[in-house]
Amino acid sequence: MFQVPLPASHAERSENFDGANFKRWQQKMLFYLTTLGLTRFLTEDAPPSSEESDKETLMAVDVWKNSDYLCRSYVLNSLPDVLFGVYWDMKSAKELWETLDWKYKTKNTGFGKFVVGRFLDYMMVDIKPLISQVHELLVLIQELLAKRMFINEAFQVVTMIEKLPHSWGDFRNCLTHKRKEIDTEALVEKLRIENDKRRSDKRSMKVGVKANVVDHGSSSKNKKKSGKNFKVGA
Repeated sequence: MFQVPLPASHAERSENFDGANFKRWQQKMLFYLTTLGLTRFLTEDAPPSSEESDKETLMAVDVWKNSDYLCRSYVLNSLPDVLFGVYWDMKSAKELWETLDWKYKTKNTGFGKFVVGRFLDYMMVDIKPLISQVHELLVLIQELLAKRMFINEAFQVVTMIEKLPHSWGDFRNCLTHKRKEIDTEALVEKLRIENDKRRSDKRSMKVGVKANVVDHGSSSKNKKKSGKNFKVGA
């Protein structure tokens, strides 16, 4: 015998879907419909019936249709007006749910391909701070992992090494030929230390050049003074 879903509190009502973060909205809507006892209508078709069906069967069909209508309405009411106008005429909760699932998961898959493309094309350059570029690459990796695209850590490490800028060629070769494998965290720390060392060397070089300029200037002045004194003495 078909059971009528029991009423539930609406305190856990799902947030409205704004066209983004579909997976999060879908999970919250599932939880909300579970509290209402309506999730079965997202996957079930109406029970079969005909003009010859007995009274009990017809009553069960009516109850099913009423509950399916409620389920479909809850999903529709969580959509913005522009999407409500597109999907309001879906015949059942199942049809509505499957259509949304196909539409927005396909869209998310496209976004995943976009992230893959960005990840493959990303190359670090010498004109930007290295560590900020490392962070950008790590964000891309996290976006791929969030899309359930498995990238093992060894691949992450090798990729980051290969994407180092041109001026890091010697350091890249040194890391590539190391026999001991390192994880992502250790690589980032090595890059940070090497980057700090290079910045310190540059500062030292600038100070040295500046000191040489000052010394050269002082020597020139001393020579001029010596020349003047010589003339006076003559």
